[in-house]
Amino acid sequence: MNKKDLIQLGSATAKGGFQNERDVVAKFNNWKKDKIAQKWLQAMEYKLDDIEYVKASKVVGQYKADIQVQIQISIKLKSQLDVQNLQVKLVSNPQGFNQIDKRWIDKYAELWDIPKEIVKDLKLFTGETKPTKKNLKDPRRMLIAEMDKENQKRIVNFFEENRILIISDLIQGRGKFSADWMLVILKANNKVEWALKSINEAMNIFGEGGVRITNQGSIRIGKIGMQRKGGDNGRPTANMLQFKINPVELFYRDENK
Repeated sequence: MNKKDLIQLGSATAKGGFQNERDVVAKFNNWKKDKIAQKWLQAMEYKLDDIEYVKASKVVGQYKADIQVQIQISIKLKSQLDVQNLQVKLVSNPQGFNQIDKRWIDKYAELWDIPKEIVKDLKLFTGETKPTKKNLKDPRRMLIAEMDKENQKRIVNFFEENRILIISDLIQGRGKFSADWMLVILKANNKVEWALKSINEAMNIFGEGGVRITNQGSIRIGKIGMQRKGGDNGRPTANMLQFKINPVELFYRDENK
């Protein structure tokens, strides 16, 4: 699908719109009539003539997948049931960022076996541990760039050495409802566009590039940004660690455009 086709698709669907994941579920469940759902199924490498039925439902709970799609297919008189988990990102700002994971640092330490020294550094970064160093940009916390060079190096080295594991956990997740696909729906300027990629492709796209300290004094893993959560009217949860992506990056490597 080229750019012109996407714009035409957007013009045709903008009135109905996509308010939330339930609209995506409804489209999959109406796949026989819904042209967009048919294109999604084709992007997932299904032949429409082979499909007997599609049953989609919203995943309840804190999982990487937002929607589970069951697809019954019949090929050469043999029938099989495929189950696909989709992570859905609804975006209205092409330059915006979307949170993909948020936890207390101790939870990440358990997940990734983070050394104690780096745990201390990350807690200083989020403000969970109050810094004693003076003349900081924000007295509540210490930016990575404000730490000693040795500390900066060990943080970067840790994320670089564990980059594949970390990207997998942040984008795909683990367990029964880990994501198989990422669907990004962009609603902007009264148009609707979409990109659907396998989760492996998504991890390659968002993980592209090394680990570095940003100009803002944080860490960036490929195209994944790390930051203190902030907000929450000053409640302790503001000191959690979170990771963000710009989901529209998925469009830039879309061979259909």
